[in-house]
Amino acid sequence: MESIIWHPCSQMKDYEKNPIIHVKKAKGVYLFDEFGNSYIDGISSWWVNLFGHSNERINNAIKNQLEVLEQVIFAGFTHDKALELSDKLIKIVPQNLKKIFFAEIGSSAVEIALKMSYHYFKNIGLKSKNKFVYLENGYHGETLGALSVMGEPLYRKAYEDILIKNIMVEFPNCYRCPFGKTRENCNIECFEFMKKTLENHAEEVAAVIVEPLVQFAGGFKMYPAKYLSKLRELTKKLNIHLILDEIATGFGRTGTMFALEQAGIEPDFLCLSKGLTSGYLPLSLTLTTDEVYYAFYDDYEKNKSFLHSHSYDGNALACAAACETLNIFSDENVLENNKKKYTLMRQLIENYFKDLDCTGEIRSVGFISAVEFVRDRYSKKPFDPSLRFGFKIYRKALEKGVLLRNLGDLIYFLPPYVINESEIEKLVESSYFATKEVMDENIY
Repeated sequence: MESIIWHPCSQMKDYEKNPIIHVKKAKGVYLFDEFGNSYIDGISSWWVNLFGHSNERINNAIKNQLEVLEQVIFAGFTHDKALELSDKLIKIVPQNLKKIFFAEIGSSAVEIALKMSYHYFKNIGLKSKNKFVYLENGYHGETLGALSVMGEPLYRKAYEDILIKNIMVEFPNCYRCPFGKTRENCNIECFEFMKKTLENHAEEVAAVIVEPLVQFAGGFKMYPAKYLSKLRELTKKLNIHLILDEIATGFGRTGTMFALEQAGIEPDFLCLSKGLTSGYLPLSLTLTTDEVYYAFYDDYEKNKSFLHSHSYDGNALACAAACETLNIFSDENVLENNKKKYTLMRQLIENYFKDLDCTGEIRSVGFISAVEFVRDRYSKKPFDPSLRFGFKIYRKALEKGVLLRNLGDLIYFLPPYVINESEIEKLVESSYFATKEVMDENIY
């Protein structure tokens, strides 16, 4: 039967051979399909689920909120859970971030940050600052404004002709370093690309946007915190805003509550979403400074207002889920307890994958691990994309009861924080045997 639903990030024709999995229920780290098969959710259902499916605490928080208020217009009105969430967040983000703008999804948070940055400079009389700098392979969402600062060609190329023209900088490629360095002897030579670009375009650049420490959809490329420190120092010097997109890295995923903590920096804008509600409901936040806020704060007739809105801004149910998510972090010492789990996951991945002929690099930070596969591990030559090596591993893993996703010929491990040791072992072991089976098919 032909699908009525057009699924995201898919070539729908693939589903003729590989039917869509119909999930009937979920609990903890497990998804259960219509036939009773179970799958370990090794990717937190696209990086959003922190504390497991059908988490009793979050379930109850949403149920309780349903009895009080589900939704109210956020222009001219507020509610208890939005105020509670704001108060909780302001206590754990960098001290310079004093104001929060609510929306629904990550790309909206990015669009808001871009618009605020440009509009800020316009309001203070610097109208020439109308461009943004972004990193090659960076991903910030797929709405048109977010696409204009996306460095990943897979998602961008089809729309190139209608995008705002911004400035892309070579990314810090630690696996294939253009300077021949390794992670161990790196001196951040690659920052020179960013330095030259910003110095040459300082008069026209409003902001730089980056994913701190890890480029997720761009291939889980990981780079040193020192790059961020140097970037913050330079942007301050040149009067350029720094936008940190922590939509995927935030809420403990890199080992600290926010990735920026590992660089010891304060951005001008911080974008949050995904794990904010532990995957229950769409909610995103853009945090910024008093300096930015007060550039818009004036008499109405001065036309300095930030006129941006979404119908579900500040949704009360989503805010209730987010408040309980933050409560779980504080009540259950999550960041500390995660260390033992992700250390085990890293060790198992190393033990299983390090000696495979197709393993190019294993990289990890916090509760994120990724394995990049190559045709030749010494030359780092990639597979022919037509082989779909990584996709075949994804399919084999499903047969073994594990949900992974591949990005090209890379697989990644990003489970919910409630996963236990035996589940971690199954996740990694099943992924290894799936990889071995694909290798044994002699496709290369």
